[in-house]
Amino acid sequence: MDKTIRRKWFEDWFNSPYYHILYKQRNFKEAELFIDNLIAYLHPNKNARFLDLGCGKGRHSIYLNKKYFDVTGYDLSPQSIGYAKHFENNTLHFYEQDMRKPFCCGNFDYIVNLFTSFGYFQNEADNYATIDAVSKALNEDGIFVLDFLNVEKVIPSLISKQELTMDGIEFSISKKVENNFIVKQISFTDNEQVYNFEEKVSVLRLSDFEKYLKANRLKLIDTKGDYEMNEFNVTSSDRLILIAKKIK
Repeated sequence: MDKTIRRKWFEDWFNSPYYHILYKQRNFKEAELFIDNLIAYLHPNKNARFLDLGCGKGRHSIYLNKKYFDVTGYDLSPQSIGYAKHFENNTLHFYEQDMRKPFCCGNFDYIVNLFTSFGYFQNEADNYATIDAVSKALNEDGIFVLDFLNVEKVIPSLISKQELTMDGIEFSISKKVENNFIVKQISFTDNEQVYNFEEKVSVLRLSDFEKYLKANRLKLIDTKGDYEMNEFNVTSSDRLILIAKKIK
């Protein structure tokens, strides 16, 4: 008999092996291009300390570390951190960490939050708490880079239904906007067991991020609209990339 299992949102989905199966074909070359362009933009010195917040399995952290920077990666998923720890060295470390809580290690010259690793929480207070933790972990004049989707472009182009087959598993995906969240429902069957997962990302605009930053001693100094670091355009840019500086 089939048994349906319902999971809680990010705590279980990000720690599920199916999350990594569904997204296994994410473009690593694009990610590396973004890191290269970001480094060229930031001009960090060789002794700079980076925090990759919401690091997943560590692909960005590992690549940053290959550029000879001291890098720490934080993520909520024990499975992802367990995998990433295989790549640790003297200048690369990974820890389980809820981004809403004070960070165990600091201070950092740069904190990066990449590929829409923000906006998962039901309560807006958690968004403020996350940015507060970021601000406290940054050195004076430290830089925070937050890479989010551009909701003004994404919402009008949402694909309501989609079917994907990965590793022999047929994923049925539906998307909608509900209660100020972009909601993705993911259903599939594996070994005669039915699974239902959900992803929810807040509909956050530039004005929302400006509030969070201003409340936590961070000044927005630039916005970019894609991984080639072109200027942000509210109607046409794929991404909303914010660069903020910690102020006194």
